[in-house]
Amino acid sequence: MDTLTIKGMKFRAFHGVHEHEKKEGNDFEVDVIFEADLSTAGESDQLSDAIDYTQVHQICTDVMEGDSVDLIEHLCFQIGTAISEQFPQHSRFEVGVRKLSPPLSSTTEFTEARMSWPR
Repeated sequence: MDTLTIKGMKFRAFHGVHEHEKKEGNDFEVDVIFEADLSTAGESDQLSDAIDYTQVHQICTDVMEGDSVDLIEHLCFQIGTAISEQFPQHSRFEVGVRKLSPPLSSTTEFTEARMSWPR
C-alpha cells in the first residue's frame, strides 16, 4: 500500500480546557496520513485520480478555526470524521493533532492525539 502524508499543518487556534487557552490561543499542528493505492494518479498525472490534499487542508482549517473545544482528541475526531465523509473511497488514514507548548508545570514540546480510520 502507498502513503500520502500531509504533515505539520500549522494553526493558531483557541482550544483547551483552561480559560486562558480559549482567550489567548495555542499553536497546533495537524498531520493526515492516507494509506491508498496511488498508482492511478501516478500514471495519469490527473488530480481527479488523486487525493486532493487542498481539500484535506480545508477540512483541517475549518475544524481548527471553528468553535472552541476542550480536547485535542475531539479535534482529531472531528477532522477524521469530516475526511471520512468527504473521501469515502480512501477509508484508511490517520489523523494527528499536536498542541505545541501545552500549559504544563514543566517545559513540554507538545501533546498529541492520533486516531486511525476506519473506526
